Amino acid sequence: MTWQSIRDTRDDRVAAGIRIGLGVLFVMTGVMKAVVPSLGEAFAGQLAGANIPLQDLSRWAVPFIEMAIGGALLIGFHTRLATLVVFNIMIVGTYVHLVVNDPSLFPLQPAEPIIPAVVMILSVYLLLRGGGSGSADLRALEGATVSGAAPPSEAAPASEEARPSGAAPLSEGSPLADESPPVERSTPS
Repeated sequence: MTWQSIRDTRDDRVAAGIRIGLGVLFVMTGVMKAVVPSLGEAFAGQLAGANIPLQDLSRWAVPFIEMAIGGALLIGFHTRLATLVVFNIMIVGTYVHLVVNDPSLFPLQPAEPIIPAVVMILSVYLLLRGGGSGSADLRALEGATVSGAAPPSEAAPASEEARPSGAAPLSEGSPLADESPPVERSTPS
């Protein structure tokens, strides 16, 4: 598997919709955990209630990781790698939902791990299909295809070497050899 095959994708509007939806979701949840004190405290309580290691680091790092991953998903930059991070975050989210029994720690979510389960299912689609329409991955793939073609100067050189075999060389006085711009002719109306 090559680095380019990880970015491989198709012009898939369903994948684009899922990618953008998950991107918005992760940017929003990251911002809310970082900015809204009650949600940040609830997140810290979830980490403590589930005995997640490195709780202080996770309390501050996870929101910024969520924002970065959300941004990567929004533009479709390395979608499969971003989706792997999303999937792993949702595995931990599912664990937290199953272990923590305090409903006050889930102010905007149901106590059951419905949201993490749906996000994981959508993530599998992105892992299989890539970023889809409008993604940076697709533009990079299209750019690699275009850049794989010979540049115009190499594709059709104007030198004597490009003459068909048996063709006479152009003389300096020949109108075909003249490098002046073509003359525009007016047509009567």
